[in-house]
Amino acid sequence: MTQDSSPRLAIVGGGPAGLMAAEAACADGIQVDLYDAMGSVGRKFLLAGKGGLNLTHGEPFARFVERYGERRGEVARWLRAFDADALRDWARGLGVETFVGSSGRVFPADMKAAPLLRRWLHRLRAAGVTFHMHHRWLGWTGGGALRFAAAEGERIVAADAVVLALGGASWPKLGSDGAWVAPLCDAGVDIAPLQSANCGFEIAWSEHLRTRFAGAPLKSVVAHWLDRHGIAQARQGECVLSEYGIEGSLVYAIGADLRERVARDGGAMLHLDLAPGIPRVALAERLAAPRGKHSLGDWLRRRAHLDAAKCALVFEVADKVALADPVALAARIKALPLTLRAPRPLGEAISTAGGVRLEALDEHLMLRARPGTFCAGEMLDWEAPTGGYLLTACFASGLLAGRGAARWLQQ
Repeated sequence: MTQDSSPRLAIVGGGPAGLMAAEAACADGIQVDLYDAMGSVGRKFLLAGKGGLNLTHGEPFARFVERYGERRGEVARWLRAFDADALRDWARGLGVETFVGSSGRVFPADMKAAPLLRRWLHRLRAAGVTFHMHHRWLGWTGGGALRFAAAEGERIVAADAVVLALGGASWPKLGSDGAWVAPLCDAGVDIAPLQSANCGFEIAWSEHLRTRFAGAPLKSVVAHWLDRHGIAQARQGECVLSEYGIEGSLVYAIGADLRERVARDGGAMLHLDLAPGIPRVALAERLAAPRGKHSLGDWLRRRAHLDAAKCALVFEVADKVALADPVALAARIKALPLTLRAPRPLGEAISTAGGVRLEALDEHLMLRARPGTFCAGEMLDWEAPTGGYLLTACFASGLLAGRGAARWLQQ
């Protein structure tokens, strides 16, 4: 065991929130030591950008903050200090230009995460940030110092202020495994249970649909569901059939409500309008026309404009009586019922819901139960759908925590 003592700010976690906290503290003249369990920082950030880094979103601020659901009021305060435009300006300061795609999502001009991360790390090192890799945080000693599992054994680090940016519990192989929950609970911090967010949901498909249509997209459908307050909601988008059930951007966008319904009722009902461009009465009239020698599947493609995957869903759900009745069949197509049994496991999710409750933090994201310790990023109790919202709030919370820690040290 080695013993270190330093007046510097210690940041634990090298994702976007931790790196932004380091940058904010350095800008206020604070020297920073950053610790991470992995051999390099930003691993989840790099994986998120593998198919094109969705950095933020270009929609207006008022609509942007609505994406944060029940926590939109608190997250809006973070974003007022560092919103989507500020994030794009920050990237430009690193020499990385961005553009707004057709969906409103914002990407680097080259679509890549690695060049941005390399430039950012170069700037942080030049500012004096010291990086300590292969340091897994274990909690605190009885005297309040940080405990780390390092290559040379357990290491004790005394710090005057700490920023914890340890991520959630999704993608644990990249370092965010949720192991921080136990030491924070022991310290008296109020933590909401960690749950899967931006994940798929399980449906009991037949063997035929599971083997023949796993991976097939469902484009231009409208989802109908009851939110956590029992209010009917509707949203258009795209999703994907999977071997275990259903996933994709539309499912992620409404996943928080679906997850709450599953937890409360043991399951959730999701209805899909497979032909949103055709009113139900008009669709029933189309299907009632004589179909001659056409098979029902071919007839659905011709008259309802359903592709093979949508036809397979109709046959999966509709019984023989409904298939034979144009009115009942039209009703099924316009409101195809799917019973969601469970969200996918946390280790498979894109992000995490739950974490350190925001009520346990002050306005600078400092733990009320442990003055001088700040928290940021995905380990906090908020969530958002994919589309750049996750990253933007991680950056913004890291900035707020870094500034708060610098203020604490200066006091």
